[in-house]
Amino acid sequence: MVIVRFPSVEIRRRALGYLLGRFSGKSWSTGEVMVPEPALTYLASEGIAFSVEGPATYERVLLLNRQAASSPTEPEPAASA
Repeated sequence: MVIVRFPSVEIRRRALGYLLGRFSGKSWSTGEVMVPEPALTYLASEGIAFSVEGPATYERVLLLNRQAASSPTEPEPAASA
């Protein structure tokens, strides 16, 4: 498994839509996506731009999970009475 990043949110959505059902993986709110190495060939053949950040080591995945958990999220809209 490797960690990849896409140049924009739109390309990331397109890539996730393509990968869904074809490969296992995980995405984080911080922008990184973990995919198996064979998925890289398919992404490239579909013309989807990406950069490889490196192998998905235990330490790297743990760090990404922590970063995603601590990243600020948009506040929930206030309920109207």
